[in-house]
Amino acid sequence: MKNKKLKGLDFVIDRLTNSIENIITGDSFQTEISLFTIDDAKKCTKKNGWNFDWKLELKEPARDVFKLTIANSSSVIQGLISLEVKEDHVYIHLIENAPFNKGKSKVYVGVAGNLVAYACKLSFQRGNDGNVSFIAKSQLVKHYVDSLGAFHFGGRLMIIEKESALKLINKYFKNLFL
Repeated sequence: MKNKKLKGLDFVIDRLTNSIENIITGDSFQTEISLFTIDDAKKCTKKNGWNFDWKLELKEPARDVFKLTIANSSSVIQGLISLEVKEDHVYIHLIENAPFNKGKSKVYVGVAGNLVAYACKLSFQRGNDGNVSFIAKSQLVKHYVDSLGAFHFGGRLMIIEKESALKLINKYFKNLFL
């Protein structure tokens, strides 16, 4: 079997918002998260500015890929996340903002935070107390501790536990947990 090298995630939590916010107007937009499909993958290609091959993620049997869209505007994908439900937690394989939500000219903030909050919510729904893990790029370990309340478990492994998960969920999914 081929030995895969674990690549660290390098998403940036630009701001924790109540949904996603337009960077220019400050307007907030409610979001929806739904399953990402092969038809969606045709639009989310490297040619269109995406960093990852999302079609490959769809082929991984243990993983589910979800898309974040603005409510009532499901054709415009704001960000994507690939998750695997493990025995005691949810593992984030990949996460990416849409090309127009990256860099200095981004349109919306709060996308990555929204996707991580969804991973925490899914963890609760699957009976895993909100526990989420992922491998971080070395230079972003402190950023995830500060922005997500994750803790550094060793190496580059980051873990979000119940208390931090609840904070994220309550930020993005109002009144779901009290």
